Amino acid sequence: MNLKYKYWWFDSAIPSRVCDNIRKHGLNKIMKPAITKGEIDELEKAGKLTDEHLKMLRENIRDSNISWLTEKWVYREIMPYITKANKAAGWNHQFDFAEPIQFTQYKLNQYYKFHMDCNEEPYDRPSEPGYHKKIRKLSFIAFLSDPSEYEGGQLEFDFRNFNDDEDTIWPCKEIFSKGSVVVFPSFLWHRVTPITSGERYSLVAWALGNPYV
Repeated sequence: MNLKYKYWWFDSAIPSRVCDNIRKHGLNKIMKPAITKGEIDELEKAGKLTDEHLKMLRENIRDSNISWLTEKWVYREIMPYITKANKAAGWNHQFDFAEPIQFTQYKLNQYYKFHMDCNEEPYDRPSEPGYHKKIRKLSFIAFLSDPSEYEGGQLEFDFRNFNDDEDTIWPCKEIFSKGSVVVFPSFLWHRVTPITSGERYSLVAWALGNPYV
């Protein structure tokens, strides 16, 4: 699939006070080490869901802390940007709703290696009609920290599926400001480089829809 715009951004879109409210709210929730559901499912199937294996995944794939937000006021802040970006970038992806929103904290040396947000197969959740047979179509990230609060933690894309050249890594330089937002198709490879000082806070969401035909 050729995309004229591989991601769409909004500079300093969310007001600083709203970023602070979301940040305070996320930190008041129970923060847990981050690990994806797909990784957990694989470990459970293999009968290897142990603390040792979870530690291994965090060391090799992802190391951050998260809590989950489902409050309507948070959705009201983020959903308009997903809708606007989808139209402005010309993707026009069909989607139905967004999953629970992930509040993410990256401390010193924490990171997330290259990954895609979409799973290989649609959700298999017959008891949850809203999720069943849906896939992640669009990903959303909002930056809740001021750039002066941390170093490192760069969001980078890897356009390996679109570029045969050797260097396919593309730093997303447009969204350093607090309150900035970036939206992109969930099948794009991306990462967060290690934090070298301070702490970085962000909000992540995924819009679900029908599989591509």
